[in-house]
Amino acid sequence: MPTQFKLATFAGGCFWCMVSPFDEQPGIHQVVSGYTGGHTVNPTYEEVRTHTTGHYEAVQITYDPFVFSYNKLLDLYWQQIDPTDTTGQFNDRGDAYRTAIFVHDQEQKQLAESSKEALANSGQFTKPIVTEIISAQPFYQAEEKHQQYYKKVPFHYNLYKEGSGRASFIRKHWKNTKSDSELKEELTPLQYYVMKENGTEEPYENEYWNNNDDGIYVDRISGEALFSTLDQYDAGCGWPSFTKPLRRSELTEKLDTSLGMRRIEVRTKTSDSHLGHVFDDGPGLDKARYCMNSAALKFIPKQQLEAEGYSEFLSLFQEVN
Repeated sequence: MPTQFKLATFAGGCFWCMVSPFDEQPGIHQVVSGYTGGHTVNPTYEEVRTHTTGHYEAVQITYDPFVFSYNKLLDLYWQQIDPTDTTGQFNDRGDAYRTAIFVHDQEQKQLAESSKEALANSGQFTKPIVTEIISAQPFYQAEEKHQQYYKKVPFHYNLYKEGSGRASFIRKHWKNTKSDSELKEELTPLQYYVMKENGTEEPYENEYWNNNDDGIYVDRISGEALFSTLDQYDAGCGWPSFTKPLRRSELTEKLDTSLGMRRIEVRTKTSDSHLGHVFDDGPGLDKARYCMNSAALKFIPKQQLEAEGYSEFLSLFQEVN
């Protein structure tokens, strides 16, 4: 492991759902599903699920702290769990599904304690924050079928995340909560029409369809990073098009039968806003073409990423220059 990399270990219930949010971030080298905190050696999935070995289902993250800090990892971790539950997570009950932050050194311990205190004081939850902060213990990698489950079995993964109650909990507690009146004051009429009324702007008469500058695009409402110019190309349609998103975990796709057509709509999870559609005529290996509305996006030039709070994405452009 390169010397600048560090380890972070989080238990957040079913480890299937704890990989994707971290896996797609810049500076993340690896996310491994496994078991930790128990009293047996080399436990199996079948043993851990009996809740008799003392192990937590957890993920261990190898990350570059100069690109994605431990504080950012903590912020992202809290947004995946119910930190007020002592007996499991969502539909998953039992000791193996408890939440915990396993800290690898004194610095991580101090940061985790401060982060937990800040969450408790934020008013985000009315119940006490009960997630434990524990010294890191031996971590045992789970069976191969459990690694990167969200990529291997995406349909079942998404079905499980929705059916377990995790996805709806995240939307309820972490999505943008601005009122319509606030959004109408903040957005232009066109931006509101596109993002909140599922509208479409005119081709070739929008802000970013032919953008040639380096940078990223973020959700105009929530500020969540969505796309990079490294994946943008001219699809000849008059709207900004991308071969892939920066973070699939921030997007949701729905069948759209409006206007007498069958299309796949792309929306943001955090602000629940309409972005555009994804088609299967792109140039990449999976043929995806994310055709987005400029009005739903805000462009952050490479030179302004640090000043705007997106410094972790600078490494994307340093790698290609």
